[in-house]
Amino acid sequence: MKVCYYSVADFVFSVSIPDSVDAGRLLPSFRPFVCDGSGGRRLFDFVTTELEQDSAALSSADLLIEESLNDLGFVRLYSGPGGYLVSVASAPGGVTHFMRVDGGFSRPVAHIVWSDRMAGFVLSSMLRIVYSQAVLLHDAFSVHASAVYADGKAFLFMGESGTGKSTHAALWLKHVPGCGLLNDDNPAVRVIGGVVKAYGTPWSGKTHCYKNLSFPVGGMVRLCQAPANRFMRREGAEAFIAVYPGCSAITGDRRLSDCLCDTLVKVAELVPVATLECLPDRHAALLCRNGLVNVDKEK
Repeated sequence: MKVCYYSVADFVFSVSIPDSVDAGRLLPSFRPFVCDGSGGRRLFDFVTTELEQDSAALSSADLLIEESLNDLGFVRLYSGPGGYLVSVASAPGGVTHFMRVDGGFSRPVAHIVWSDRMAGFVLSSMLRIVYSQAVLLHDAFSVHASAVYADGKAFLFMGESGTGKSTHAALWLKHVPGCGLLNDDNPAVRVIGGVVKAYGTPWSGKTHCYKNLSFPVGGMVRLCQAPANRFMRREGAEAFIAVYPGCSAITGDRRLSDCLCDTLVKVAELVPVATLECLPDRHAALLCRNGLVNVDKEK
């Protein structure tokens, strides 16, 4: 086995894979995040093994608590002895891979069918699942959002699937001078010393944007399609509600959920949060930009 180290949002984790597996080919989006294992907070050590017949089969103690089909693949989450069992397939009916992890998401063991042509996709999905839960214990979270940066700050756009997050980000890139794309699907957010920062990650949906960059957050906006553009500042509980739905957390896990809520309370106090009813046009982007900049000046 060989050990590869990665740093995402200054959280360091290791991935142990067979010597015969090419990590760069298997996980191409992780290349900008390769590190030597030093520095940063050690988050977890991810160990992979060859899946042998029934080696990670369900036991009578495993209880199905969630099932989903999305960009992670076909995922089933079970509550098991001392933690969780996760099964992942690239699609329903595809080859199933398993992962067992403790309640703190610090010691995951994945059972991979390396002959599956989708093994890299599954491994990336497993790492995203573990990462998104493990960071919750450290004043951080992963959020389903498109993130851009301009004038040294990051701006995150959240909303339901199909709302137009990527479209709105593209409007900023076109109409806001000096604007760049940080991540188009799953940036990480941390609170460090009273500063909220957004980070690029290896997970960016269908957009190949894997930047090992970070910026202080200048605003977080929940988008909603509408017949007219309207920017509305949100504070307190409303700000919390605007951000919470896009965050990755096992809602039935009291410890993880409590940590997420504590972090979001800090975020709502430290950065501008707003909702934007919008059309997919230039005015929406500039209205959002000006609204966030003005709010930031008032704080």
